Order: sequence, then structure tokens, then C-alpha cells
Amino acid sequence: MFVHNKKLQYTVRVGSPNPAFAKLCLEQFGGPQGELAAAMRYFTQGWAESDVARRDMLLDIATEELSHLEMIAQLISGLVKGARGAGALIDEVEGSYLGEFLEGKGGQYEQVAWNSQQPLLAGGEGLRLTDSMGNPWTAAYIDTIGHPLCDLRSDIAAEARAKAVYDRLIKLCDDPGARDALTFLMTREVAHQKMFESALAAIETNFPPSNYPPDERFTHVYFNESTDGKAQSDAGFRMVNAQGLWAYELSNPHAGGAEPDLPSPRPSVKSASEPIIDDSPETTSRTTPEQIEGSAPAVPHKGRR
Repeated sequence: MFVHNKKLQYTVRVGSPNPAFAKLCLEQFGGPQGELAAAMRYFTQGWAESDVARRDMLLDIATEELSHLEMIAQLISGLVKGARGAGALIDEVEGSYLGEFLEGKGGQYEQVAWNSQQPLLAGGEGLRLTDSMGNPWTAAYIDTIGHPLCDLRSDIAAEARAKAVYDRLIKLCDDPGARDALTFLMTREVAHQKMFESALAAIETNFPPSNYPPDERFTHVYFNESTDGKAQSDAGFRMVNAQGLWAYELSNPHAGGAEPDLPSPRPSVKSASEPIIDDSPETTSRTTPEQIEGSAPAVPHKGRR
């Protein structure tokens, strides 16, 4: 059961309209790293979780993400409306003559419409679930696989990606109120990342995330596949070995398997190993090197008129 509290989790204040920035904020409304995607990811994991502690945490965080979605919606709405009366900019768009708009005779509403294509022209004051480029939200953003060890690691990465997007939005934001709200949302991404790290640590045997043991012959082998065009480089090997987490053995690239079996033969399209002399009227692509170069005239295909 859900109960909506009319108060926001954190106050959102916007000082002046900025439709271009409102469009960028759609990335966290309906984008792949956005709040709706996060809520749906954690709900689907929590609803399937039998561990009481993890279930509580996942559903708590998922519910909080919905409150963040509400904050982003309020932020975008404020950036469109700004300090003016509610819907004033929308009224300018919808109440002005389209011909003047297309001729560039409009006022501020022209800039609002062009820079906020999805939130205004397509959705009016009702925001659409798209990213900043207008791509619609999709369930394909949800990468839940149903294994807690895999999903928790994915959750940690998802929170890190969301924080990176908020970092970029904060850098582009010059409105103190909007910047304050974005900073709160970014900070909660860090908090959630730490919670997922703690949940992963609470599972005694949490690596590797598999029900079957790996083949120890290859678990700590580093295949050195990178070259600078002249010699093999071992920079990657030295980096992973230097951390002291695991000891790796450096191995040069090699093909240790057998050649794959070929599909069943198809005699009708078998390649010839000798020159083909074909007087058949059915030929369609027989040409000489001179004809390809253009130094000899093309010969009409036999049987064609």
C-alpha cells in the first residue's frame, strides 16, 4: 500500500525559468539512470526477495526513489514556470499565433518551445517520461537478473552512474535553489550506494556470484591481449596485480582450443578453386580485371537483351 505525503522529501525552489536546463533534467526523470528506472529496478528485486532484511532495504530505497522522481518533476516544472504565474509560459506558446512563432516574431515563448521540445510541445505542463533527447522510457532500463549477488553489484553501479549524471547537472546549473535540490539528490545516490555495499558485505560468501565453481586453471590467468603495434603491453596486468587482492599469472594470447566444426556442406554454392570458364547464358557477374578498371568495354550478358 502506498500513501502520498503532499510534502516533498526535500524542498525544491527555482528562482527563474530555464527551459533548456529543464530539458536536461529530463535525463533523471525518464532516462536510463533516472529515478523511475531506479524505483522499478529496486521494486522488482525487493518483491522477489525472501531475505527479510534485504527485502526491507530494497523496498525502502525503491519508495524513496519515487519521492525523488516527484522532486525532479517539481524541479522541471519550476524551471519551465520560473518566477512567473503558473502556466504563463505555456499560455504564451499555446495562445500565440503559430505563424508568428514560425517567422521568429514570438517572444520568450519561442525559446521555451524550441529548447523544451518534449516537456512543452509534446506534453504541455504534463511531463512525459523521456530522457533529455526525447527517447521514451523503457523497461529495458531495468537489468534485474534475479540473483542477489549480481543484482546488488548492479545496484551499486546504477547508483554510481546516477551520481555521475547529477554531478554533470550540478556543474551546468546556475540557479541556487535548483542546485541545492540536485545536490540533495546526488547525495542520496551516494547513501544508497553505501547501503548496497553493506548489503553485499552482509552475505558471507558473496564472490564469485555463481552457483557453480569456476575452472581454477583460468581463474587467475591474465591474457595479455593488448599491443602498441610493436610489442605486448603489460600495464593492465601490473595494475590488477599491484592491488594485492588476487595474484595473476601473465599469459600471452594463444589459441588453446580446436578448430570449430563446420556447418553441413552446400554443394550448390561451393567455391571453385580453379578459373571458371562459363559459356552459359545464365552468367550474371563474369568480368575481367580490365573491365573492372574501365580499360576494356563491358561485355553484355549472354541471354539478355
